[in-house]
Amino acid sequence: MGSRVDTDEDNDNRGSMWDLDQKLDQPMDEEAGRLRNMYREKKFSALLLLRLAFQSLGVVYGDLGTSPLYVFYNTFPNGVKDEEDVIGALSLIIYSLTLVPLLKYVFVVLRANDNGQGGTFALYSLLCRHAKIKTIPNQHRTDEELTTYSRSTFHERSFAAKTKRWLEEQESAKRAILILVLVGTCMVIGDGILTPAISVLSAVGGIKVNQPRMSSGVVVLVAVVILVGFFSMQHYGTDRVSWLFAPIVLLWFLLIGGIGIFNIWKYGSGVLKAFSPVYIYRYFRRGGKEGWTSLGGIMLSITGTEALFADLAHFPVSAVQLAFTLVVFPCLLLAYSGQAAYLMNNLTHSQDAFYRSIPDRIYWPVFIIATLAAIVASQATITATFSIIKQALALGCFPRVKVVYTSKKFLGQIYVPDINWILMILCIAVTAGFENQNQIGNAYERLLHCDLEKQSFCFVWGVKAAYICPPILGTAVVIVMLVTTLLMILIMILVWRCHWILVLIFTGLSLIVECTYFSSVLFKVDQGGWVPLAIAGAFLIIMSVWHYGTVKRYEFEMHSKVSMAWILGLGPSLGLVRVPGIGLVYTELASGVPHIFSHFITNLPAIHSVVVFVCVKYLPVYTVPEAERFLVKRIGPKNFHIFRCVARYGYKDLHKKDDDFEKKLFENLFTFVRLESMMEGCSDSDEYSLCGQQIEHPRGMLGWFTYWETQL
Repeated sequence: MGSRVDTDEDNDNRGSMWDLDQKLDQPMDEEAGRLRNMYREKKFSALLLLRLAFQSLGVVYGDLGTSPLYVFYNTFPNGVKDEEDVIGALSLIIYSLTLVPLLKYVFVVLRANDNGQGGTFALYSLLCRHAKIKTIPNQHRTDEELTTYSRSTFHERSFAAKTKRWLEEQESAKRAILILVLVGTCMVIGDGILTPAISVLSAVGGIKVNQPRMSSGVVVLVAVVILVGFFSMQHYGTDRVSWLFAPIVLLWFLLIGGIGIFNIWKYGSGVLKAFSPVYIYRYFRRGGKEGWTSLGGIMLSITGTEALFADLAHFPVSAVQLAFTLVVFPCLLLAYSGQAAYLMNNLTHSQDAFYRSIPDRIYWPVFIIATLAAIVASQATITATFSIIKQALALGCFPRVKVVYTSKKFLGQIYVPDINWILMILCIAVTAGFENQNQIGNAYERLLHCDLEKQSFCFVWGVKAAYICPPILGTAVVIVMLVTTLLMILIMILVWRCHWILVLIFTGLSLIVECTYFSSVLFKVDQGGWVPLAIAGAFLIIMSVWHYGTVKRYEFEMHSKVSMAWILGLGPSLGLVRVPGIGLVYTELASGVPHIFSHFITNLPAIHSVVVFVCVKYLPVYTVPEAERFLVKRIGPKNFHIFRCVARYGYKDLHKKDDDFEKKLFENLFTFVRLESMMEGCSDSDEYSLCGQQIEHPRGMLGWFTYWETQL
């Protein structure tokens, strides 16, 4: 009985201490509410939009645009048996390009951007704002007062509300969504490693045409030199790189579109029958299992689409949509249709259909542009990797690395030095791995049986088209698309609140196409498809372990917070000598006194006269406006001189613990004290906040320090 009474007393004591903590260290609800401003996303003029659409060609669409070089070879590696097979393959290509890049990504997925930010983490951030599924529980209702923290409201009995409640109640569902996001992210990173290696190596393969006795090791060495130069250019930023690459890619699209028109005119327009989906059914009926496995080659027509959404941070949505609908999509349809028209009249030329279909007068210019375009094709996956690493870093899912903004006008254009050099090293390792497996040599042995006049097409199928491209790239591409589809289902339900019929149509069409391709590439996992899985698996382990450690560290700090009753018991001096100055204590906690502060008090003989607990917190928003960045609050009685400052950032923002950050922090602290002093006679100090104002002192920073001492 006595122990029970003791327990009740302990509970009462803990309850009273909790009440005391809440009174002395209240949430910053009012502070957050008063910081709202009229922030709006930047609008683009028509001329600037055209310029950005032009630049996006060199960054976003290089990989997708070079697919006509090798699609038909991989679809018909043993030659074409019947003209109708060509029509069926072209029909599959047409509808794959229409359903996946055009309808799914350009018109649907790009609309799911988080204020211009794309990629799997942008979708995850949207979901975190509409449902409490973030595994790090550091969000507070004050964060929802941000002008950039937009979210939808639900009717309690709606399907969206029921889905939201289910997700919030199921811890396994939260972890499953996070793992899904990490898998998609890691696959894009794996693609960013493989695509440069394969593209550059296949482009350099033309060296062996004039020098057939040259060893594969020399080809690899030249490829490595180009890779080093390619990655060394990345520090110039997306803006400068895109100006260099965009003319090459635009000229490439115009050339393949024009060649396609020429071939349709020369070899007959009967190939346009492929726009009827009936020929897809006939293709599978005639081909059987061979037709099914050939989907691995047809799927190459949409490689590069997975990076399109992730690259969105570098360019506005309208610019990416404009470039695809006006240039990329029509030129690709014309290019594939022209190749198909040529193949229908030359069934034995499937291995080099693209180059044999080029008019002789422009053959060598096209060859040069094609070589440059194949090298540039790597840029899309590299910039996508930079974007998703920045997002993962802000959401606590990746080790801290340096992020550099390369443009003052477009904050989404970034460069991550550490990741850039890691990608380069891994690309070189993959390139050397190809040479060790003799895959380059095997590819060029087939080259010797080709027409000597057209042997320069070897780079088209020398490496990328022979054995490596379909199984390796196919696995990563399809998994990223499947992850995007699954996340988009939740976006359509929770964010857009679409009717269930629309959700069903989108899900059905997407999964039919992507699961069909996925079943095809599964047959080739042992032929190289394991490479992206291994790379993605390594990054998945790194990201999972880092995120797990981040969560555990936050939970430890939450459970070991110092009681305000203990702080009050020490008195205004905190049991130490208070020396002049401002002491900053960094903590992960946005409320409460961190455990490390008790170590300072018990082990240090003195402490600053003013103590500020600084919390840097990343929110699931793309950016936090500068006027709303800092929240300032006084902790405890005024004579204790203890404050809290919460600095809030979005995953697009760059945080540096430098002099500029501390200067802004002090300015906001001084402004808070100034306003508190001005209103002291009207109300309690807890009722006032920083309000995002900048108040200048006539004597500058020194004057503010003097004023601080007089006020405290």
